[in-house]
Amino acid sequence: MGVSGPQAQGCQNVHLKKEFFLRNQSRARSETFINLREVSNKIRLPPGEYLIVPSTFEPHKESDFVLRVFTEKQSDTEELDEEITADLTDEEEISEDDVDSSFRNMFQQLAGEDMEISVFELRTILNRVITRHKDLKTDGFSMDSCRNMINLMDKDGSARLGLVEFQILWNKIRSWLTIFRNHDLDSSGTMSSYEMRMALESAGFKLNNKLHQVVVARYADADLGVDFDNFVCCLVKLEAMFSKCQL
Repeated sequence: MGVSGPQAQGCQNVHLKKEFFLRNQSRARSETFINLREVSNKIRLPPGEYLIVPSTFEPHKESDFVLRVFTEKQSDTEELDEEITADLTDEEEISEDDVDSSFRNMFQQLAGEDMEISVFELRTILNRVITRHKDLKTDGFSMDSCRNMINLMDKDGSARLGLVEFQILWNKIRSWLTIFRNHDLDSSGTMSSYEMRMALESAGFKLNNKLHQVVVARYADADLGVDFDNFVCCLVKLEAMFSKCQL
């Protein structure tokens, strides 16, 4: 396990991003970056605030670790972490008159005579649309995921989406698609755990380390990649939970 320690003045209560490490040179590193069960090092540093960064030998691997720090002078340590917050944008206030004719015509074709979209119809629509985006990796939306979307948007308790409700959901998914593409830095079609954290923050959610680990464990695949449908499902869950907390 390698360790580096750039000086980090005044960085409490924040999860440091990649840009911090690009701008700040390490003050010390483990002497040999090697795949061993235990890595130790003795270094001399001037008084100050420092950040210790443990890492696995191979990238994108999860591992438990124990970090012990022995100092000749009295020192204090704490974990750098975010406070859990959600910046939820105000719900769009639109009426049926605000929906343009092309979207209305599309909705009529999709919804049928009852002019409402059921969970089955929503799943068919989303999976049909997402397969057209060849740059995205996805297993498709599940019935459970679509139920969660309808529960988030269903204001009249019909368990279906009317025209306005579907328009608002459609706008959300388009916005989340833009965020996903902007943070898929390697254009892999999925997001790494780091990219996922940045994407969630861009969507308005700051999570602490423990909650972020839970999210990745829930929505990532065996290689810790998050595809688009799981990204959307995660945002739907987070928005629903934070909305209830703010009531």
